Amino acid sequence: MFFEKFREAAAAVLPITLTVALMCFSFVPVTPDLLLAFLIGGVLLIVGMGLFTMGSDVSMSQIGSHMGAKLTKSRNLPLILSVSFLLGVAITVAEPDLQVLAANVPNINTLVLILTVAIGVGLFLMVSMLRILFRIPMKWLLLGLYGLVFLLSALTDPDYLSVAFDSGGVTTGPMTVPFIMALGVGVASIRSDANAQTDSFGLVALCSVGPILAVLILSFIYKDAPSDAAASIVNNYATTVEMGNGYFHALPEYLLEVLLALLPIVVFFMLFQVVALKLHRLPLMRILLGLVLTCVGLVLFLTGANVGFSSLGFILGERLTSPELRFLLVPIAMVMGWFIINAEPAVHVLNKQVEELSAGAISAKAMHYALSIAVSLANGLAMLRVLTGMSIMWLLIPGYAVALVLAYLGKPLIVVALAGSAAAFLAGLVF
Repeated sequence: MFFEKFREAAAAVLPITLTVALMCFSFVPVTPDLLLAFLIGGVLLIVGMGLFTMGSDVSMSQIGSHMGAKLTKSRNLPLILSVSFLLGVAITVAEPDLQVLAANVPNINTLVLILTVAIGVGLFLMVSMLRILFRIPMKWLLLGLYGLVFLLSALTDPDYLSVAFDSGGVTTGPMTVPFIMALGVGVASIRSDANAQTDSFGLVALCSVGPILAVLILSFIYKDAPSDAAASIVNNYATTVEMGNGYFHALPEYLLEVLLALLPIVVFFMLFQVVALKLHRLPLMRILLGLVLTCVGLVLFLTGANVGFSSLGFILGERLTSPELRFLLVPIAMVMGWFIINAEPAVHVLNKQVEELSAGAISAKAMHYALSIAVSLANGLAMLRVLTGMSIMWLLIPGYAVALVLAYLGKPLIVVALAGSAAAFLAGLVF
């Protein structure tokens, strides 16, 4: 497991790192300190992601599965819903993707955005539990919920639209996906009907709607506040000593943030262990060790992303919009989209489970390439929007309209497995 996780992490980070380095050495000049900080950040991302995913597999996935099964056995609906809400909030607060997103969104306080997204996930994790327990068809839920999303989108401040839909993507992060999917498997495992395994999918899809709706609602009640993101995104270093100090000073800051983020999950799990789970010593120690690895990996991941990657990313984005380089934005974005989805750990988990549930009829390889192509095209469209200034709704409405139509035409397993993303639904066409 150790070498496999680091291989996956290297496969995720190295192609992007090499692409950016090639750009810096050829047609996008940057200062040496920014490039060196970026390369060091890449190493930290690989190590951090490897430790994080390894720890998450033996901690978050196990916690989710055990709690889901135990909660369902209780047959206590209020308890199931309240615990699901608290778990959804806790796991989302600890999600590294959300930490990175919130740190780079201007005009919305970081804590406010994190809590808004976390509450949205918690509420829709409750909806997901109700869907599994009462066997509600996924396509009807998606149609109603996305109808509400686009109704609110027509009324909300345009500045919030992109942030809202980006917030929905945090539920596909490396911590949230294993935990939520394991929770669904644990809940569905109590059912004995033929559709139980299929219904264990779809939690991530429904939970991704929650943050979108929550941020859209936030736009009606929240007054914009200055954010530190735009002011501190670029870090320049005169010497290597200054660069080293920049990283070393960031480590304890992110360690404190991660400990505070993971604390609710740890406390919640330990209370559940004492009251209900009562796991034996060996599996309990494995979970606790996994939580330690998750913490260390998350600290390294956030340090590398925020200290090394953010500064160079901001400079590259700024310079690639110059008139002589603007035409490169779309192909570069498509290449990065291909590599990102190509090595995303959460995608590997999803593809493997769909292949197993379909008895090989839907191969992991076919889903893998379909998703890579779809996300690459989506990235290209996103950059086209940046260049042209078109409204995001011109892309979202057709994409989700096609997605919802495919929900009726596609196989039920594909609908619940890939729901929540228009690009992913389009990938379902190959099946």
